[in-house]
Amino acid sequence: MAEGKEEKPVVLQVLPELEHGGVEWGTIQVAEALKQHGYTNFVASKGGRLVHELDKLGVEHLTLPLKSKNPLKMYLNSLKLEKFIKENGINIVHARSRAPAWSAYWAAKRAGVKFMTTFHGTYGLGPRGIKKFYNRVMTYGRLIIAISNHIKKHMIENYQVDPAKIRLIPRCVDVERFSPRTVTQERIIRTISDNNLPEDLPIIALVGRITRWKGQHLLVEAMSLIKHKDAYAIIVGSDQGRVKYTEELKKTAKKLGVDNRIQFIGESFDIPALLMVSDIVLSTAIEPEAFGRAAIEGQAMGKIVLASNIGGSLENLIDGVSGKLFQSGDAKSLAEAIDWALDLPLAERKAISAAAIKNVHDNFTKQIMCNKTIDVYKELLQID
Repeated sequence: MAEGKEEKPVVLQVLPELEHGGVEWGTIQVAEALKQHGYTNFVASKGGRLVHELDKLGVEHLTLPLKSKNPLKMYLNSLKLEKFIKENGINIVHARSRAPAWSAYWAAKRAGVKFMTTFHGTYGLGPRGIKKFYNRVMTYGRLIIAISNHIKKHMIENYQVDPAKIRLIPRCVDVERFSPRTVTQERIIRTISDNNLPEDLPIIALVGRITRWKGQHLLVEAMSLIKHKDAYAIIVGSDQGRVKYTEELKKTAKKLGVDNRIQFIGESFDIPALLMVSDIVLSTAIEPEAFGRAAIEGQAMGKIVLASNIGGSLENLIDGVSGKLFQSGDAKSLAEAIDWALDLPLAERKAISAAAIKNVHDNFTKQIMCNKTIDVYKELLQID
């Protein structure tokens, strides 16, 4: 490199697969931003339905079995990644998950290029911390992105990561997609019709994978406790084969006499429209979430958001201003919060809605996240 000439990032993002999810969409968003800034970049994964998004951007995708935790496959992946790195002049390898991070780390080290990670979650340590070594690869980055202060604290306390290596970059919402302005009347009508939703009742939406730690059972219990007996709840998301928990939720709803006021919608590809027809949006996790995307998406749509008072929600929701926090794991506290939201005078509802949208636009947009990530890439290239 000529003296005084800044080296440009040539980035390879590595993740398990490109199906629907926060990590996947974050990867696509950063790939798009790099492309728009004129930087060459690549993505490697097992593949999936979001690969077509990269195709539309003109970003090359390398298909490898990077979801595998088989040590031999991980090693073979590293050899193919190393070859790809050298052939394409890649100078930064950015890993976003543990199994592919091992392959990416070995490949980057052999190729002599920069390696960094994004710590997306509080990975389980296992009995007596036996998974700690496996997880630790996410701390091997010369720089590490933490998606919330909750995650930053987790990294420091559990892995003794030097805080100087950590860059805090919260996840984001696509404010063009999640915006009251962009959800057409046609989409609203179709959403109501396709899901047979009541048009004359207040709707409470809980969006997310159906799994116990997400706390769907709290909503079922709360529906039997609220004073607004006309409220109607929709549980949106896939159980990904966890049918036992789904059956338990339905059985409990029937036992409590609220099964006629709760609808399981399953997976939806028009979440903004479902949120648009809702009055309240919930985030009911009973374990700390790394970031809490549901709460941010609800705020972006200008809805009254009620979230558990743990994890990422403590950072992305301003209690009493852009929404309300309730006691995690407490169905009675959730019920009281729902009644509070449904009793709000119109003027207060409008004020919270405006504050929620402002909170997202000021702190959690795609542009903010991508610009900060590109700044980390540039910083990384300056480190010896």
